[in-house]
Amino acid sequence: MADMPWPGAVAVSGGGDSLALMHLLADWARGARAPKPLVLCVDHGLRATSKKEAAQVARWAKALGLTCEILTVKGPRPTSDIEAWAREARYRLMAQALGRHKLSALYVGHHQDDQAETFLLRLARGSGLDGLSAMRSLSVFPLPGFEELALARPLLDVPREDLRHYLKSRGQEWLEDPMNAQARFARSRIRALLPALAEAGLTAQRIADAAAHLARAREALDLATAAVLARCCRRHEKFLALDPAALGAAPREIGLRALAALLKIVSGEAYRPRFDALERLYDRVCGFGPPLGGGATLHGCRIGPAPARHRLFGPDTLVITRESSIRGGKKT
Repeated sequence: MADMPWPGAVAVSGGGDSLALMHLLADWARGARAPKPLVLCVDHGLRATSKKEAAQVARWAKALGLTCEILTVKGPRPTSDIEAWAREARYRLMAQALGRHKLSALYVGHHQDDQAETFLLRLARGSGLDGLSAMRSLSVFPLPGFEELALARPLLDVPREDLRHYLKSRGQEWLEDPMNAQARFARSRIRALLPALAEAGLTAQRIADAAAHLARAREALDLATAAVLARCCRRHEKFLALDPAALGAAPREIGLRALAALLKIVSGEAYRPRFDALERLYDRVCGFGPPLGGGATLHGCRIGPAPARHRLFGPDTLVITRESSIRGGKKT
């Protein structure tokens, strides 16, 4: 905990992972004579029992002398992509709660098995190096607009089974979310494969280690990417000007990372675009594929030839703008 921000809040769903973290943080705060963690429990309302389960979390928190705030998701529920909707909804509510309580960090119970599952999920989706890299123990909050907040994951080296043993040793029960076992969710399908992969030698530990190796490579590439960005783009109030020749002269992996970074800056999205779509756009921008022509769109951005007054890198200069600003007829 020495390198983690404190005071903070802990996200608790009632599952074994988050409950174990709640106990560990409560014990640490007591021993260090530090402020107690605030417990945040989100009721998505996706199951008839969700309100009852949130109340149970509040009782468990109270038994440890902790304050629990139950956050209720309001509004219509989607009919598809429920995982992404639920994730965005709970992080937004918890970020707002952090602001109300003047806290700077949210602690979550991601562990070693989550590392492995995330790696395999992203591998199946065709992610590049960034996506396959390990989750970091301390990172920026995963929603745009809350960059001042941190997301802390102190359990990334701990297997799921160890957390369950810890709770049993304390006589602490936990809740099992039936949605975690439903095959319609991608993570559930990946989780079901882990035992068979372990028998073949691909244990959660080995997969998490591989993700950690890639994370170290990512850190080195981040430095090289920053140098390329300094050469190939200039920031304007309403757009980014891009030198496609300078971008294309960089090693391909670094050029792809630089383009992804620019799209994230303009769109305000927390995550980079899908890797296959990014590669297609990169080839068109750099002249390695079909011509860009009048422009293209990706990740909420439009990239195309710069007007004469904005050709900061000569006649081939490109500009990246928000796609919405083009549709709205606003001039850049």
